[in-house]
Amino acid sequence: MLDDVRAIAFDLDNTLWDVEPVLARAEATLLAWLAEHGPRIIRQLTPQAMRRAREELAQREPHNAHDVTYLRLTALGAHAREHGYDETLAQQAFAVFLKARNEVEVFADVVPALVRLQRRFKLGSLSNGNADLKHIGLDHLFAVSLNARELGAGKPERRCFERLASALDCRAHEILYVGDEPLLDVVAARAAGFGTVWMNRRALPWPQELAPADLNVSDCSQLATRLGL
Repeated sequence: MLDDVRAIAFDLDNTLWDVEPVLARAEATLLAWLAEHGPRIIRQLTPQAMRRAREELAQREPHNAHDVTYLRLTALGAHAREHGYDETLAQQAFAVFLKARNEVEVFADVVPALVRLQRRFKLGSLSNGNADLKHIGLDHLFAVSLNARELGAGKPERRCFERLASALDCRAHEILYVGDEPLLDVVAARAAGFGTVWMNRRALPWPQELAPADLNVSDCSQLATRLGL
C-alpha cells in the first residue's frame, strides 16, 4: 500500500494542533467583544444558551449542519435582531471569533515533518472545521486545502474524500489520510478507498469494534520516519 502513495492529506483540529484551548479562547474573546458592543445579548444569553441555539439551528436545518461558520454566523444574527441590534453586529462579532479561532499553536513536530513529507508527497488537508491555513501560516506547505463549508458536506460523507482525491489529482488508493478521529477520519477515509493513518497523540486505545488504521503514529515526525523520510 505504501509503495503506491503519492499524496498525504491531513485532518487539522487535534491532528496538527490542540483545538480545545483554541476554541475556549476564541469563545472568551467573542464574549468580551459582545460585552462591549452588544451588551444586551450578553445580559440575556449565557454561553450555554448560545451553544444550544446553534445546535437547534443545526437540527432545524440538517442540510447546513456541516457548516460551522453558517451556524455561528446565523445564530449570532438572530441574537442581534432579537436584542435590538443591526445584523451587521453579527458579522463583526464573527470576524472577532474567527481571528481568535485561527490563532493556533501548532504542535512542535508538525512543520519540520511536513517539510520532510513535502519532498516526496503532495500534501493536502480536509477538515470539518473553519480553520484557515493561510491565516495560520501553513498554507505554503499544502497543495490543497478543503473544508466542509466549501464542499457543502462534512466528513464522514464519501464525497468529501472524492473531492479531495480529485483536487490532489490522485486515485484514492494513492492517498494516505491522517486524522485523530477513528470514525470521521480513519473509517470514513478507508470507506472511500484511501490509505489511513491514525494520529494518536493522546495514547488512547483504539476502539476494539473497528478495524485498525493502516498506520498508527503518535506525531507527524513518526509518520515521516515510518514513510522512510
